[in-house]
Amino acid sequence: MFLRANALARGHSGIRPLVVEKILQFLNAGLIPVIPQQGSVGASGDLAPLSHLALAVIGEGQLWSEDDKPVAAADVLKKKGVEPLVLRAKEGLSMINGCQVMTAVGMLAVADARRLLWLADISGALTLEALRGSRAAFDPLISATRPHPGEAKTARNMNRILGESSPIADSHANCGKVQDAYSLRCIPAVHGAAKDALGYIWRTLEVEANSSTDNPLVFAKDNKVLSCGNFHGEPVAFAMDFAAIAVSALSNMSECRIQKLVNPAMSELPAFLAPDGGLNSGHMIVQVAAASLVSENKILSHPASVDSIPTSADKEDHVSMGTIAARKFFQILQNAENIVAMELLSSTQALDLLKPLKPAGAVLAVYDRIREQVPFAAKDRIFSTDVAVLRGLIKDGSLTRAYEKVTGPLEF
Repeated sequence: MFLRANALARGHSGIRPLVVEKILQFLNAGLIPVIPQQGSVGASGDLAPLSHLALAVIGEGQLWSEDDKPVAAADVLKKKGVEPLVLRAKEGLSMINGCQVMTAVGMLAVADARRLLWLADISGALTLEALRGSRAAFDPLISATRPHPGEAKTARNMNRILGESSPIADSHANCGKVQDAYSLRCIPAVHGAAKDALGYIWRTLEVEANSSTDNPLVFAKDNKVLSCGNFHGEPVAFAMDFAAIAVSALSNMSECRIQKLVNPAMSELPAFLAPDGGLNSGHMIVQVAAASLVSENKILSHPASVDSIPTSADKEDHVSMGTIAARKFFQILQNAENIVAMELLSSTQALDLLKPLKPAGAVLAVYDRIREQVPFAAKDRIFSTDVAVLRGLIKDGSLTRAYEKVTGPLEF
């Protein structure tokens, strides 16, 4: 609703200011239309979903009630004394022409993805400590030789999170390991590439959010009304498919680290992080669940934007599928949050198995915050409950506040 009002307020739709004011009146009063997530092909804009927005504003369709149930818009407006919009020429088309649904879903998801990328740096750091990995791969000399911005930012993040050393790291200062696995050593390259990708994606969405996407467009000063294709969602569709690939790859690497933690040949810890194996299977099923989500993300990462299907009697013969791309990315992000939560569950379990040695820096701060709500598992329990708690700590900012007390804001 906000993005639609913003696009109309740019003044190229040939409508009355009242239309924008009415959308904002609904938004400010909490009168939120019921909009289906399916039904858009992403060209001629998000016609079907935006039509449901317009229906509510003109007193038809449905609104969400205070207890989140669909109710008739006419009944709610009458009860609240709000007059519906009475459309005039051009205004019906202007209400529904544009890419605001895919852009809104995309912006909300990318905002969450930004937070997740920082937590991926954190979870990678916890696993690095648990596996007694080397900090050498984060030396600024390395990223200076390959100046992708995200790589240098990630290396600096990792150094700030880990600190110069810790009792765990010191205990393996002269071990026989030559190099760590890629999922540890290549954190700057992979996490950094994801940061760079999401930076580009966010800039694309910002441009889209502040664009005129109606058709035709009215240029009053030039005395022109021009038919155009600004409603085509391809810029957003490409960005959302790129976002899906970036976050899917990021979560794949997180799952690789879980594999290392549960494998005694790699971790030198009890198999599956179970201190009392046999009847206890430890984190075996945690890694299985993470692997399942990784594979699901790979399927969802197939680009929606490469598809097109003719609509409107073949007049609209090429479409973007941008709304499908945005919805897929949102699902990938939810899966990725669970995967990172699983890595945090396994890495904290591994750190406990290294006691009395302790991590340092922000790793210890995050470990302590997690242990306030998720205790060490001496025996098997319902780990899905732990994953849900950890995902909640990711989403409500608890873990972010914990590490920022040590590191300050991390770079993106």
